[in-house]
Amino acid sequence: MTTKLTIQANDSIFLHRKLYGLFRQKWSMQKTDLLKKKLKASWQKSADEEPDGLFSGLTSDMETSVILVDEIGLNQPVVCAVLLFRPVLKGHVAIEEVKKNFGDEVAIILRGLIKVNDLSEKKSRVESENYIKLLLSIAEDIRVVFILLAEQLQAMRDAKKTTSQSRLDLSVESAFLYAPLAHRLGLYTIKSELEDLSLKYTDRETYDFIARKLNETKRSRDKYIEEFITPLKERLDNLSLNYDIKGRTKSIHSINNKLKKQKIEFENIYDLFAIRIILDSPAEMEKAHCWQVYSVVTDMYQPNPKRLKDWLSIPKSNGYESLHITVMGPNSKWVEVQIRTRRMDEIAERGLAAHWKYKGVKEESTLDDWLKSLRQSLENKEVDIKDRLGDFKLDLYDEEIFVFTPKGDLFKLPKGATVLDFAFSIHSKLGETCVSGKVNGKNVPIKHVLKSGDQVEVNISSHQSPKQDWLSFVVTSRAKTKIRQLLKEEAGKQVDMAKETLSRRMKNRKIEVDDSTLMQLIKKLKYKTVTDFYVDISSEKLDVNWVIDQYLELGNREPEHKDLSYTASAENFVLKEHPQEAKTADELIIDQNLTGIDYRLAKCCNPIYGDEIFGFVSSQGIKIHRVNCPNAHDLFSRFGYRILKARWSGKASGTSNYTSILRVIGNDQLNIVANLMSIISKENGVQMRSISIDSNDGLFQGNIAVMLANTAMLEQLIKKLKVVKGVKSVSRVN
Repeated sequence: MTTKLTIQANDSIFLHRKLYGLFRQKWSMQKTDLLKKKLKASWQKSADEEPDGLFSGLTSDMETSVILVDEIGLNQPVVCAVLLFRPVLKGHVAIEEVKKNFGDEVAIILRGLIKVNDLSEKKSRVESENYIKLLLSIAEDIRVVFILLAEQLQAMRDAKKTTSQSRLDLSVESAFLYAPLAHRLGLYTIKSELEDLSLKYTDRETYDFIARKLNETKRSRDKYIEEFITPLKERLDNLSLNYDIKGRTKSIHSINNKLKKQKIEFENIYDLFAIRIILDSPAEMEKAHCWQVYSVVTDMYQPNPKRLKDWLSIPKSNGYESLHITVMGPNSKWVEVQIRTRRMDEIAERGLAAHWKYKGVKEESTLDDWLKSLRQSLENKEVDIKDRLGDFKLDLYDEEIFVFTPKGDLFKLPKGATVLDFAFSIHSKLGETCVSGKVNGKNVPIKHVLKSGDQVEVNISSHQSPKQDWLSFVVTSRAKTKIRQLLKEEAGKQVDMAKETLSRRMKNRKIEVDDSTLMQLIKKLKYKTVTDFYVDISSEKLDVNWVIDQYLELGNREPEHKDLSYTASAENFVLKEHPQEAKTADELIIDQNLTGIDYRLAKCCNPIYGDEIFGFVSSQGIKIHRVNCPNAHDLFSRFGYRILKARWSGKASGTSNYTSILRVIGNDQLNIVANLMSIISKENGVQMRSISIDSNDGLFQGNIAVMLANTAMLEQLIKKLKVVKGVKSVSRVN
């Protein structure tokens, strides 16, 4: 049995044409056979222990390898590392042995994969600390990032076979880390698929709706594309250029974002697709041919000058090159046209991996700069973890601007960057002493937002020092990291001065300092940290003698109702509302099988017993959201490290009721509202909390808020309301 399993496993890998062909392209038969021998020996040892797991692992490794070859365009060392990873992890093959037989590259990649694996085994969710370590690990070798992306994509493709909780975990990781990483590395196809699958697993109803609409409109889209490109082909053929033209439909995720952002119906989206013209041009003629085609397109169709995007003259940081122009096509419809060469298209589809194919790894300084910046940001242990993660997300910016120094040197910055960001991008010292700027010859403040093409000069002063409010308008991680570091250094100096002042004054009044009493006072004064307390003393917001008086009163156990807050600044005074009472019912299990934890149900989606849910750690505590909450994807992508697993215990108490809002649309006919209310009142266990109905031109629509115990009761109620005469639709809001 063991021998049979091993032979099957052996054949399943090496009879795979793509992988076998890949190794034989550059490797000798001897080297390929050696790899085969090492893998075969490892499979033999594993077959008796875990035959089922063995084959699922082999299949996963093969499929990941095919993604790396076909969809990213990587080569033998990377695929070899993927295939040898499990044998090395199990101790069947030593790293030194790999290095000796297959080279340093494979060994380096394997070490990176092992680091990531050690972390992933320890984490049960997207934890901040582990993500910091993970990001530092992958930043050591970019090829590890490509492997992780390929593994994540394969896991997402196979997620339909797993549990709903596993799909949620994978979707959060994809939205928070892997899709932005793929985007930053120029892997737009992989980024789009990860986002689409994430939406599919977390909001299947929306995903299916858009997919169905796209399918319904496919014939009309194809017809329109043909109508648009037919006359264009005639003109291009006259130029004797070799080219392809194809239409590209937007991803389901991007369409959903547009629907939510613009609050429009699907039928009102005018730019569902783009036309792509791909040229076969020699390197020296690429730009000339692209602009030649641009001239033809804009001669035939009226261009929108505000929608021209020229990434030919100055490519994006991830190597992306293309010309984008939006033109008015037949029937007065706007159409985006993308113009690029075959080389540019491969880079656009495969990102930096393809860029290396043409320029070589050593020349790719842009990526090196990004990785260096990433490491500096993540390794700064003086900065709070959530800030470090936030800075990392800032580095995965979507749009860039290009600005120039007075000498004409070009700098790339994220859209929204300010004069202060520009100053820090040149040198930290220039940033911390920046007082203003001069943009295109005009004086501007440091918070002035720059535009592409601006020529920027920085004005400095030796008396300038970083301010807390700088963090509110800089957008680059480099600037934010340095400002926080400088502010912390300054706060440290103030704390030392304040401690010395307080100690000296107490000594003058012959008072012995008791640390526990002092900590009680700091806590009673509502300070979150000891540092904040001393900073206020240093800035004279707190009078030292008054602090000492309060310390003495506390030491004598004076009544606690005494007002200790009168020295607080009036402009910082906020009257806080009483938060809603937190729930601690055992109907809900949070994270690692914990019950009795305080939580609140999010009002944006009103989860009820039976919904697929997740927890989110907010400033007000843990909030429970539905997986298909309208805010879910934003939470996943921006705050993935705050997501907690949550599920219903399966032990409904029968006493808990949850609020749900129903949207009802129908014909405005006699007694229809009364009929709806009658059904709700007769439904056992359902209470109506509120109703709001609007009527216009014979139609009515409104919201009905009800209290009930679970999703089964809600579904039953919706079915009954739908059969009321005149009702067109009943749906759950959010």
